[in-house]
Amino acid sequence: MKIDRRKLLAGGAGAAAVSVSAREAVAQGVEWHREVDVVVVGSGATGLPAAIVAREAGASVIVVEAEKHTGGHAICSGGNLPLGGGTAYQKKWGVQDSADLVFRDLTDWSVVSANGSADYRYNDREVIRAFADNCAATAEFLQAHGVVIVDKPPDIQGGNSVGASIPREMHCAPVDWPLIQTGKPAAPENRLTMSTGNGLMHPLAAAARKAGVEILLEHRMKSLHRQSPHAGAVIGIQVEHDNRIINIRARKAVILGTGGSTSNVNFRRMFDPRLTEEYCGVAGTPWSYQDASGELAAMAVGASLWGLYNNTAEMGSGITKPGTVGGQFGYVNLRFFPGSEVFDKARAAGLRVGDWQNLITVNMIGKRFYDETGKQFASDNYGVNKNYVQGSYLNSKNMKWNPNNYLNAALAGIGDGHNGGGPIWAIFDQDAVEREKWDPKAPYVDAENGFFFKADTLAELAKKIQMRFQRTPMPPENLEETVNRYNSFVEKGVDEDFGKPKPLYKIARAPFYAAWATPVLHDTRAGLRINGKCQVVDMNGEIIPGLYCGGESAGGFSLHGLARATCQGFIAGNNAVKEPARA
Repeated sequence: MKIDRRKLLAGGAGAAAVSVSAREAVAQGVEWHREVDVVVVGSGATGLPAAIVAREAGASVIVVEAEKHTGGHAICSGGNLPLGGGTAYQKKWGVQDSADLVFRDLTDWSVVSANGSADYRYNDREVIRAFADNCAATAEFLQAHGVVIVDKPPDIQGGNSVGASIPREMHCAPVDWPLIQTGKPAAPENRLTMSTGNGLMHPLAAAARKAGVEILLEHRMKSLHRQSPHAGAVIGIQVEHDNRIINIRARKAVILGTGGSTSNVNFRRMFDPRLTEEYCGVAGTPWSYQDASGELAAMAVGASLWGLYNNTAEMGSGITKPGTVGGQFGYVNLRFFPGSEVFDKARAAGLRVGDWQNLITVNMIGKRFYDETGKQFASDNYGVNKNYVQGSYLNSKNMKWNPNNYLNAALAGIGDGHNGGGPIWAIFDQDAVEREKWDPKAPYVDAENGFFFKADTLAELAKKIQMRFQRTPMPPENLEETVNRYNSFVEKGVDEDFGKPKPLYKIARAPFYAAWATPVLHDTRAGLRINGKCQVVDMNGEIIPGLYCGGESAGGFSLHGLARATCQGFIAGNNAVKEPARA
């Protein structure tokens, strides 16, 4: 493919053209089109802190971002930031913390959730030690670069597996930044009180540009360049932009902040074979896609995966119940509305479920499978175990057993030999619409693409349910039988099948509705093996020189949320600039 080099060589901060006579390029036959000290892949909660740190240390930095906007998965988040270790914020509110306490909390073998899942037992001690030691510095770094923290005591809102000794959660306020969900700023009364990833990522993007970081949007990384396929240093990346291939040389390092693997069906099924194509409402999409591109590129040059247990452990938000029904993207903490730049892809804001008594959920053949009010997986946090003593064997004995198997029941399928559970449908009637105050039409539901159906009878409703993930038709008689049986439970006040606490409402008044209610994938908690410096490690336990990784693309860490991503970006940026420049 012929490339106009004069256009490509137009540079940003510190970027320069490089001759193809560079020793590594000659060895591999690579034609370099750009050169900087540090290349960062991804503009999310790992990538932007890494880029800012490296640039402010004097390195020239390019960030490549696959999407047409910055922010990654993080900007879609709730903005909950469990950074502790003795931050100024904690001290302001009289919360005593230390790096050692963070480390002990996040490696406490004795902690289990209510279903027996171990929250911290399989964390990598070296990775956690580095996180603990850099926690407080990362918090101060973020605030120094424009992130405004909601002025209230640390709490447990949005925290999963963040440590049980003390509350550490702080929250990023949107101030006057536009919300990606609506395209508009938050309401004046919420600008300093609500928690949102917009309040984290917009300031960091502004700080990166102010520092002189060059951000290349719609540049998708295709591969890493290493001095030889499985030896030597990583020396750059290949990206695709506007149907052109561009090679960017990194004199010092490449940092991967690509955000995990939940959107990559074949990759995620290495961890859990059940996660087939119908789990298409991944949290963070359609703003950004966790496509495993960083993991795959690093594995291709010899990198190892790490901490795989954490990805399948039944705790926290690895997979969740939907918070909204009727649209493809039902993550509880994220709704896109008209005005958002990605609403054309989201297509529906969804109907937020206030009370799961207002509906039943059925599988693709119209059968109920569990108590609809059942919770998703639990996780550890401050106050979960009322008798918590760090490191005590009694911690597990004191937990009340509560398996919360709604999600496992939903993923069980219909016994037809397929791995995936198939679509889950919320079934309700007009009375439920009025109780929930729903508006069951666009822009709240996506009927055009088969995520929402309406009919005057249950039999007609079942016949209408046809869409790409509904691999077998729903038998009308099944849905009628299911609803009639459920209505009898409402009369009796007892759910004889699944123990739903006192079923309250019949499904009897037309029209009837079927709304997409399939579980939602969220966290990636396993990825590339890294050490305490965030250097990527290969299958032989050796460091791959010049390659760093953090956040959801890195393994060895069960913590949910923004803290590990921002902190590992901070660590990676600080260490990448110390790499020797390669000739």
